[in-house]
Order: sequence, then C-alpha cells, then structure tokens
Amino acid sequence: ATATYTDNILEDFCYKGCEIGLDYAGGEMASIKGDKLNMDILERIIRAENDYCLTQYEAYPTVAESHFGGSVRACCAAAGCGSAVACATGLAQPTLSAWSLSQLGHYERIGRLGFYGYDLQDQCTACGSYSYQSDEGMPFEMRG
Repeated sequence: ATATYTDNILEDFCYKGCEIGLDYAGGEMASIKGDKLNMDILERIIRAENDYCLTQYEAYPTVAESHFGGSVRACCAAAGCGSAVACATGLAQPTLSAWSLSQLGHYERIGRLGFYGYDLQDQCTACGSYSYQSDEGMPFEMRG
C-alpha cells in the first residue's frame, strides 16, 4: 500500500465529499427521492469539495508531502468530487463529469497537475463525459 491509501487523506476527501453532496441534495440521494439536480447545483457541489481538498493541501504541508506528485493530489481531489456527486445524485455520468471538472479546476488553481506539466489527465475525461462509447463510432451501430 502507498501513502495515498494508508494515511486516510483519500478517505477524508471522500467522506467530506459525501457530506457536502448530501447537504446540497437535502440529506438523501436525489435519484432515490425522484428529484433531479441541475448542473448549477452539481457545479457548486464540485467547487465546494474541490476547494475543501485543495485547502487541505495548502493548510497542512504534511498532506502535500504525503501526496508528493501533483497527479496524486489531483486524483485524490477528483475522487472526493466524484464521491460528492455520487452521493448527491446516485448516478454514474454526473460522477464522471465531476471527476473531469475537478481535474480542470485543480489545473486552473495550481497551474499544472504533474511534474513538468507533461501530464494530460486534466483533459482525458472531458471528451468522455455524457458520450456513448465515443471511440466506437455510432451508438447501436450494426456490426457484421
């Protein structure tokens, strides 16, 4: 096991994300209640969780030392944002979009994700959000 998983940082981000998501959803998953959360609310959830995660890295230097690479920090913050939206909606597609938006927000706030700025993971999920097997051509395509 690596430091990412043994020092409870990722766990803290996911639990806090779930708490934030349920606060915005009124205490219960929106899909269970039959409600729909619009994109403005989802963006606020993602922004609140991403701010929490990145503030932890800035406020406590030992957290940043445990996650020495920018890509590890970005990934843990994105996991927290994903858990926030998953707890709020109970749906997979908005959760994937939360991951992507968190990566972009982290990139905007910090300036880069990995060493020397060569990591492209900040752009990897944006094209896959709300798409149906975009690498395979048309959906429900006849194959013979």
